[in-house]
Amino acid sequence: MKAKQRVDKILGNMGYGTRSEIKKWAKLGKISVNGSIVKDSGYQVDPAADLIELDGETVRYRKYIYLMLNKPQGVVSATEDLRDRTVLDLLDEQWRAFEPFPVGRLDKDTVGLLLITNDGKLAHELLSPRKHIPKTYAAEVTGIVDSNDVEAFAAGVELDDGYVTKPAQLKIIRTTNDGEPYSRIELTITEGKFHQVKRMFEAVGKKVVFLRRISMGPLRIDESLQPGEYRELTEAELQLLTQVQGNQK
Repeated sequence: MKAKQRVDKILGNMGYGTRSEIKKWAKLGKISVNGSIVKDSGYQVDPAADLIELDGETVRYRKYIYLMLNKPQGVVSATEDLRDRTVLDLLDEQWRAFEPFPVGRLDKDTVGLLLITNDGKLAHELLSPRKHIPKTYAAEVTGIVDSNDVEAFAAGVELDDGYVTKPAQLKIIRTTNDGEPYSRIELTITEGKFHQVKRMFEAVGKKVVFLRRISMGPLRIDESLQPGEYRELTEAELQLLTQVQGNQK
């Protein structure tokens, strides 16, 4: 059995208003539970079973939120920062009320797929090194990426601190030698060391000049999302993610 909660706490956590605003609405008879007006904002309800209405509109209770964000450059993957704008600053207040957090990190200048949720268990599963969740990046690299690099990444490369990466899948999309040598690639890794993709290419004498994450596990970026835009996961996407929790370690 789920414990009952105060109706003002439920409405507040879902971003409907402040505790004082909800108390005022209750006194005005704007809150009802199972069809009956509730004027006590501290009234205990079961959010999973009781029908809560605010000003005639049904309150659809949810415990967790799952948002797909197309992270733009210049924004940090954190819940708060004293200097820079964070990914949470991109969200409307109705979502921030759930106290979400980014699942993992993308560097300040890295763009693309970032999952934002308040589901700590799912986040732990997606980030657990034992799960080996694949993450795929599209990158633009100075220098010609060739089959030698593909083989080196597949074997694991030694980073500047002596760490040898786990095998990674490198796919060459396009190379050009007109002017400055340049390559477009996709790279799939199963770990998340600090600046890992950039350091892997530095280990083979090349430099990443643009980096975008396009997938994390079964979740792939929605190409219709512009930088800074986000949306809720679909039921199908959420189902794919929850299957990660049940996979063998």
